[in-house]
Amino acid sequence: MPKKWETLGVSIHPELRNAIQSLNFPFMTPVQAATIPQMLNKKDVAAEAVTGSGKTLAFLIPILDILKARETDGPWQKHQIGALVISPTRELALQIKEVLDQLLCSITNLKPILFVGGNSVDDDVHNFKEHGGNVVICTPGRLEDLLTRRLDINLPNAVKKLEVLVLDEADRLLDLGFQKTIDTILSYLPRQRRTGLFSATQTKEVQDLIRAGLRNPVLISVSAKAKQSTPDMLENFYILAKNDGKLASLLTFLQQKHIQKAMLFLPTCACVDYWSKIFSHVLPKELELPVLAIHGKLKEKRKKVLDTFRDSEKALLLCTDVMARGIDVPEVEWVLQWDPPANAAAFVHRVGRTARQGHMGSALIVLLENEESYVNFIETNQRVKLIPVEDMAEKDCIDVLREKIRSLLKKDRALMELATRAFVSHVRAYSKHECSLLLRVKELPLGALAATYGLLQLPKMPELKHRDLSDFPVVEDLDANTIPYKDKQREAMRKKKLGEFQSTGVWPGKKTKHIKKDTEAWSIAKQNKETRKEKRSKRKQAKEAAKNAGKGKKRKGGITEEDLEELKKDIALLKKFKKKKITDEQYEQAIGLE
Repeated sequence: MPKKWETLGVSIHPELRNAIQSLNFPFMTPVQAATIPQMLNKKDVAAEAVTGSGKTLAFLIPILDILKARETDGPWQKHQIGALVISPTRELALQIKEVLDQLLCSITNLKPILFVGGNSVDDDVHNFKEHGGNVVICTPGRLEDLLTRRLDINLPNAVKKLEVLVLDEADRLLDLGFQKTIDTILSYLPRQRRTGLFSATQTKEVQDLIRAGLRNPVLISVSAKAKQSTPDMLENFYILAKNDGKLASLLTFLQQKHIQKAMLFLPTCACVDYWSKIFSHVLPKELELPVLAIHGKLKEKRKKVLDTFRDSEKALLLCTDVMARGIDVPEVEWVLQWDPPANAAAFVHRVGRTARQGHMGSALIVLLENEESYVNFIETNQRVKLIPVEDMAEKDCIDVLREKIRSLLKKDRALMELATRAFVSHVRAYSKHECSLLLRVKELPLGALAATYGLLQLPKMPELKHRDLSDFPVVEDLDANTIPYKDKQREAMRKKKLGEFQSTGVWPGKKTKHIKKDTEAWSIAKQNKETRKEKRSKRKQAKEAAKNAGKGKKRKGGITEEDLEELKKDIALLKKFKKKKITDEQYEQAIGLE
């Protein structure tokens, strides 16, 4: 039975009560009902809850109430930081900031500030100097930079009165390699504070962080059902596609379900770049779906793309796992997955982009025939039950799609090169799967996969050596040198370089590792080897003779001048021999070897 805010059991500041009412959420979610009282009763909290369960309000409400309660000692100063919320990605940080801004419309004397990558460091410094900030929403890298390097704003002094620290998506923070950064940040913060760790999954690293950074924490675990880790209103499906039919299966499914707003997770940034250019040509026309693309390398463009997707009634967003955590986009009907994610926990986070806040949602993963065992694996490992869907893609459709993509690649060399990069990055990402016992590169049908990408020719890569590639349809009479760039300036440069290559045999600007010696007859090579061996032997004998020249019974008076002169002559002779100023025979005769 949903609980109303009045049944929370702890008193909340009047301004904060008005702020909650303005959000029009009459009932608390289970994680909010469990977490807020604990934090307000001065407890450290480690909360695990399914994605989309309202974790953001579960920590923002206690933060604001604690900061308002502290005002009895005097109002917060402009540059006094009372709370820190650390998020793994800038998209999630921006989303938290938006919710915080809505709450602060009803609350006085508290100022928020955002420190995230993608913005200029100087702009962040200027904003803090000019406007200050009592609640900081940030990404770890930018906060560490401001704490350790920008002494002009003296952030270490600003956090001395810190009341609350929150690590949102704590497991993702550690997955991304922020462990040392988090340790550095913690070293600047006062120990007398309240700390909250919020995540959809609890990993060993998170448990280590709990032991290191929290004092007698209250562990809270909330899930919609005891037997599953995904939202209650989410249905998960899978398709077993033909080896070269993954794209056809996905497009047929989109058409059958008349999907209007969806996210498609792809394995790498290069895959997102490539398929975002291809999908606009191969999507069924009746769907009229605009195609958007977002990944970690887009930097400052990411916010604009995400805002466009949020505001769109119909759109297909192609993305990497940068969008897998905490991002709340309204009305996402389907989450689609081109491949199993790199680790099992990421599966739960991906599908959690739909069915949020009690709404219905669906998810689909497209598997190849050799990946069927992943269905049982994900049910055992993450408590996610996958429902099979019949693959309706026909062989004719697969062939038509492949030839359509190949015709696009033949018209633009840049697209052809992008296709190769996407394929190579896909195969290498697949080889790094956490569950590599099930998802093995050796069992991946690489020829068929290359055909799905529409490749005109197979790239040179070690993964393709000694593999059966008979399932790759060869393009007859292909001369890759004749495929032009659409960009005229780039094509003119390529033609110039191609002309130089054809005349010199060396591609302009390409560094040669070594110049290969001309081949020589076996008999001559053997003779030269024997000659070198003989010379080495003679030099060794000469050195031994030079060493022994002054040896013998030690005289009482030491080495005589005559001995020294003889030794000098031997050394001078040896030097001449080494510099090839005298022949072997002359040297041997001079030292008396003959």
